[in-house]
Amino acid sequence: MNETQPTAVRGPGPDPTPPGRHAGLVLAAACVAQVMVVLDVSVVNVALPSIAADLGFAPGGLSWVVNAYTLVFGGLLLLGGRFADLVGHRVAMMLGLVVFGVTSVVGGFAQTPGQLVAARAGQGLAGALLAPLSLAVIMVTFPEGRGRSRAVGIWAMVAAAGSALGVLLGGVLTDWLSWRWVLFVNVPIVAVGLVLAWIAVHDGRATRARRLDLPGALLATVAVTALVNGLIRAGEHGWGTTGALVSFAVAAVTGAAFAAWELRAAHPLVRFGVFRARPVWVANLVVLFIGAATVAGFYFASLFLQNVLHYSPLRAGAAFLPFCFGTVVGSMLSGRLTARFGTRVVLTAGLALGGLGMLLFGRMHADSTFLDGFLLPSLVASTGVGLCMVANTSLATTGAARDEAGLISGLINAARQIGGSLGLAVLTTVAALHGTPSSPEAATRLLVDGYDRAFLVTAAFCAVAAVVSAVFAPGRPAAPDAAPGDLPEEQSARA
Repeated sequence: MNETQPTAVRGPGPDPTPPGRHAGLVLAAACVAQVMVVLDVSVVNVALPSIAADLGFAPGGLSWVVNAYTLVFGGLLLLGGRFADLVGHRVAMMLGLVVFGVTSVVGGFAQTPGQLVAARAGQGLAGALLAPLSLAVIMVTFPEGRGRSRAVGIWAMVAAAGSALGVLLGGVLTDWLSWRWVLFVNVPIVAVGLVLAWIAVHDGRATRARRLDLPGALLATVAVTALVNGLIRAGEHGWGTTGALVSFAVAAVTGAAFAAWELRAAHPLVRFGVFRARPVWVANLVVLFIGAATVAGFYFASLFLQNVLHYSPLRAGAAFLPFCFGTVVGSMLSGRLTARFGTRVVLTAGLALGGLGMLLFGRMHADSTFLDGFLLPSLVASTGVGLCMVANTSLATTGAARDEAGLISGLINAARQIGGSLGLAVLTTVAALHGTPSSPEAATRLLVDGYDRAFLVTAAFCAVAAVVSAVFAPGRPAAPDAAPGDLPEEQSARA
């Protein structure tokens, strides 16, 4: 297989300029925005029992504390990425941070289930703007090569570690203060992010898209929202329920209409030509499976700790510290190993390690302890996640044009979100209890058997992604010393 990079993604905008004296602050702003988005996903999960007891959620209603965020976030990611290209990264980041802060305060003071669910939907709206934007500002600030690879590595490491630390923080805040503080904690993070965005994030006119494709944005939002909603309903009520089937049908019709419109639109929301570049479609396909494996893996690992080992929220959160450690180690090693061995080797190895960790999780049983059942899988899986997330994010940004930074970032985040929703829907069905337990001990065994099956499927997700990476991922990274103005052909020749 050809070991050189494919033709880079090119667009009408100029290449990024070299990072200036505020480049470090730009990276800090991007990391603050991203860590708040990923933190908000995991920090709330641990507090759900306390939220239900305090606000009096009806049976089945509590899941919408998570689903309201997931639906809005997933449905608006593509629009959020393009909106940032339209209005400018500085304005978009500050707007996203303000909305996140305000809705966090509203949610923290919520007195009814409806108020909290509405606030979570508002957070999803802000997250849909901040998630693609946090990567886009890195892409337009750092020229392709060693500097961008290092920046993307730090961004991915902070994002991955934030997910693991969110579980711990959620446990600490819920046990020591109140579940309301899992929302209030966003306020100081927003304050720091606003200062950094104001000082460091600036836009040239070339950063902005000329026009927003409103029909395409509407069709994409409806299609993705309907797909995520169908997956949520399938996971909760079954794949054959009316709600799930109607949602999937709406997603299929509007998705087809979106594709037809984009092919003839003068200023498309998604320029399908970007998928002709191998880094883009490989990275999006791989991250779809990574999202399915990691989101579902976190979910079932947390359930195992609390429902089988009977950990408190604080203790369950602390149990994820090794996962955080492994993610940081894997992320730190990823850039260096990629420069030496190439994207394909590091990405495939990381996915293989992640799959092995999930297989080890699948060997846990009702008598397992943290040391003999949970620690080793956590370290193995998290190191693999750190390796592959950094390598895959760097792969996705290879050769991206300045004015398509938001598009590329939105695609990657949307693929990860859809993968996570798909993984949870599939694995909730896989882990469902089979049979009627005759005793509490039998019920625990059935519960563990379901969790083990779910972990085995997450291992299969990682295996499929590893095969895609081994066959299709480019073998070598882009030339690290390429000048920022070089054309792709000149970079390949220099390499």
